Amino acid sequence: MAILFLFYSLFCFSFLSQSFSSSSVHHLCSPDEASALLHFKQSFEIYDKGLKYMWCGNTSFPKRTSWNESRDCCSWDGVTCDLLTGHVIGLDLRCRQLGGSIHPNSSLFRLHHLQTLNLDFNNLTGHIPDSIGNLTQLRELSFSFNYFTGHIPDFIGNLTQLRRLYFSGNNFNGHIPDSIGNLTQLRRLYFSGNNFNGHIPDSIGNLTQLTWLDFSINHFTDHIPDVFSNLQELAGLDLSRNSFSGPFPSSILSLGHLELLDLSSNNITSINESTTTFPSLRYVFLSSCELKDFPHFLRNVKTLEVLDLSNNKIHGPIPNWFSGMRWDSLRYLNLSHNSLTGHLQHFHYYNLEYLDLKFNFLQGQLPSSICNMSSLKFLDLSRNYFSESVPYCLGSMTKLLILDLRMNNFSGSLPPFCTQSTSLTTIVLNGNRFEGPVHVSLHNCVGLEVLDMGNNAINDTFPAWLGDLPELQVLILKSNKFHGPISTRKKFCFPRLRIFDLSHNEFSGSLPAEVFLNFKAMMKNGTDKGDFRYMTAPYSPYGSYEDSVSLVIKGNEVQLERISTIMTTIDLSSNNFEGVIPKTLKDLRSLWLLNLSHNNLIRDIPMELGQLNMLEALDLSWNRLIGKIPQELTRLTFLGKLNLSQNLLVGPIPQGPQFNTFSNDSYGGNLGLCGPPLSKQCRTSDPSHVPQPLEADEEDDSYFASGFTWESVVIGYCCGLVVGTVMWSLMFKARKPKWLVEFLEGAFPKKMRRAQKRRLDGRLN
Repeated sequence: MAILFLFYSLFCFSFLSQSFSSSSVHHLCSPDEASALLHFKQSFEIYDKGLKYMWCGNTSFPKRTSWNESRDCCSWDGVTCDLLTGHVIGLDLRCRQLGGSIHPNSSLFRLHHLQTLNLDFNNLTGHIPDSIGNLTQLRELSFSFNYFTGHIPDFIGNLTQLRRLYFSGNNFNGHIPDSIGNLTQLRRLYFSGNNFNGHIPDSIGNLTQLTWLDFSINHFTDHIPDVFSNLQELAGLDLSRNSFSGPFPSSILSLGHLELLDLSSNNITSINESTTTFPSLRYVFLSSCELKDFPHFLRNVKTLEVLDLSNNKIHGPIPNWFSGMRWDSLRYLNLSHNSLTGHLQHFHYYNLEYLDLKFNFLQGQLPSSICNMSSLKFLDLSRNYFSESVPYCLGSMTKLLILDLRMNNFSGSLPPFCTQSTSLTTIVLNGNRFEGPVHVSLHNCVGLEVLDMGNNAINDTFPAWLGDLPELQVLILKSNKFHGPISTRKKFCFPRLRIFDLSHNEFSGSLPAEVFLNFKAMMKNGTDKGDFRYMTAPYSPYGSYEDSVSLVIKGNEVQLERISTIMTTIDLSSNNFEGVIPKTLKDLRSLWLLNLSHNNLIRDIPMELGQLNMLEALDLSWNRLIGKIPQELTRLTFLGKLNLSQNLLVGPIPQGPQFNTFSNDSYGGNLGLCGPPLSKQCRTSDPSHVPQPLEADEEDDSYFASGFTWESVVIGYCCGLVVGTVMWSLMFKARKPKWLVEFLEGAFPKKMRRAQKRRLDGRLN
């Protein structure tokens, strides 16, 4: 589909230049045609704020203000006249923000000499009137990317001189009329992106001059008819994203000029055997079908550049004939989302640029011959069962941009990266069994944007030198064996970092304030959504790759299939960090998620956190925080998840628009808290109102005193009860044993015993 659009845009551009060059020469046109054009102009509305199409770009197309009777209509913008007769033969009004519909009695249909009519990329609505059949001299008719509805009129069959017919990107519905078969001179037919349904008429087989046919993105059903085999001049056939079913007829594959075949997103179960060779076939798209085997007709293709068999039901090992094919021109190969098994064999696709094998059941060691693909830019082997070490030669591939090895069983030390090139932009190694330290060769990857090494067994201190990478935006080191402090150097950069995940490691020490002062990308005004986009790999004409990442969002593990450029998170949970929460966090105004849970952080919650106006989730649970919950946190109007549980917080819970939505779970384990949503009411004499010590020298004593929680009381009570019961039993059995009497007499001062005796004597008297 994208390739056809490329051809289409190039054609449109060439036609545009031709129309303007010919209209620059003034020729007298008939008054009737000039009047017809003026009335046609007046029948439309102008939508200055209408939909902008990417095809229009930033080109400033001439306005229709030049259409006035004081000038020859052949000089009007978008109008082309015959050089000899002066008749209007071309009308190009694409990208003019025209609105409204074409009336059946429109003056347009008085332009009987019209050969080209282009109304692409406007806001036109309604049906195409039957009167279109009056323009019998038309050679090109293009109404693409508007809002036309209804059926294609049968009178379209009157336009027997048509060479090119473009109706893509509208809301046409119903069946394609049989009269389409009258257009025997047609070269290009584009009906993609509509709501056509039913079956394709047999009369299509009459269009023997067709070179490109695009019926994609519709609702066609039934089997793909054999009539396509009559179209011997066909170079491009796109039937993707319909509801065709059954096998694909092999007779269609006898088209000798076929360059592109796209059957993606249909219910095609198989492609019949064919012994025909395909001297021109370059692009084959068969993704999201119901294929169970590798199509055998591919053995007869020698010029293949793009092959997409993704998201099918192909199972078993990759056949020897397939891996043995010597497709020297192959640039793109996608076999992802199938059920492929066995080991990855040696490929002979030495000019391959894009290899996608994700979501299969491939296993074993990765062959070192993969490094022979010296042109490789995208390599995605994620979510398989590959094991053992990764070939070190991967790090020396000079053109590699994307390396995704996540969710496999790779082991051993991390391979060196960027040893001969700095081109890598994404490295994802998450979910393997890599061990050892982080290889210092990563310092050479100056173009690196995403580095995900989470969920491995990497044992190292924090690689602060990664902060020197000027483009690094995502750094995920979670669930490894990293240890020690995170800041040991005077210079701590990471100027573009937006996602910072060190959770589930063994980091220790304090959280230095200067660390967060360097996260410049998180300090931007979070309310500015003007630069919103998703992180993508550099453009490739053969395929795309979008960065993805797994994060804990609002307490749940979430797989983000795309990473927006305004997503900013810090997750330092489940480590051994200690000390206070730095107040410098307040400067990270665009921060969405902050998770410092399951550490040993102490002291108060800084009131400055209330300045993080874009924060959506805040988790400070399972620490040793004391004091009150700052009232300033109620300013966080986007806060959807708050967890302050299992701390030593006291006092009333602040009330506010977001705080009123949080449940008891947000505050569990803080016995000193009171007020809604808790059942415990606040009292003026509540000890929680006593100011907490803030000085550093009182910190340890304060924490020691606060250690007598309800757990300590219960344990002490139980122990005392057991000891008392035992002693009471012994006393009854021993009849006032001497050792117990001496113990009790020694435990109470004599004055106390005398006073008790006097009170006892008084009661007896």
